[in-house]
Amino acid sequence: MAKSDDCVHILQGLLVFGNVVIGLCGIALTAECIYVVSNSDGPYPLLKATENRDIHAAAWIGIFVGLALFALSILGIIGVVRASRTLLLVYIILMLITFAFEMASCITAATHQDSLTPNLFLKQMLERYQKSDPNKNSDNEVTKTWDELMRQNHCCGVNGPSDWQDYTSAFRLTHSDADYPWPRMCCVLDAQGSPVNLDGCKLGVSGYYNSNGCYDAISGPVNAHTWGVAWFGFAILCWTFCVLLGTMFYWSGIEY
Repeated sequence: MAKSDDCVHILQGLLVFGNVVIGLCGIALTAECIYVVSNSDGPYPLLKATENRDIHAAAWIGIFVGLALFALSILGIIGVVRASRTLLLVYIILMLITFAFEMASCITAATHQDSLTPNLFLKQMLERYQKSDPNKNSDNEVTKTWDELMRQNHCCGVNGPSDWQDYTSAFRLTHSDADYPWPRMCCVLDAQGSPVNLDGCKLGVSGYYNSNGCYDAISGPVNAHTWGVAWFGFAILCWTFCVLLGTMFYWSGIEY
């Protein structure tokens, strides 16, 4: 090679270090995405019911990309150490393909957040919460998830208890407004899960019902996972791009 040995060794060291970081990031990205697709707790049944699968699609792509980055980092290290034009050319081509997949995953996850509006969950809640159709397991799952969400987060509805009074809902079809203005899970509950004061809850007396909505409790965990898949992915893309440029420069200087 025309370059001095010292410069070559420094570049080799930087590329090896860069690929080690890529491999570790690939493992971390895979682990994070596996957690996202396997997490069936919290608000994810509500996402499933809305048929919005973008975050899971992005996570599945992220799993593939993470494994590919780990494998390619090993290939890149071997190619750099051996100064093999063939190995490095294969590395560059496959890394560019993986780069494109990861870009798709990041964009899908980042744009997913914009679709999770309060109205999306409000429509679902009004139509499917306590819908009197025992044959529909998906509706039962939505009801169970909403009950757990309201109980754990001490909230009611999407925007607040007024959701159950301002809009027509499946819940309202089976419960009169005088007896049940909102679900019992909107009440302040004791340790046994019973309303502290049922009459006070029904009348909307402060301290006996939860006046805040549940949207933040839904969007918070989802946005956290979206941030992990999208912005961690973008960080990996930036690092990978730098390593790719260095590898191309190194590859162009290797003599046949």
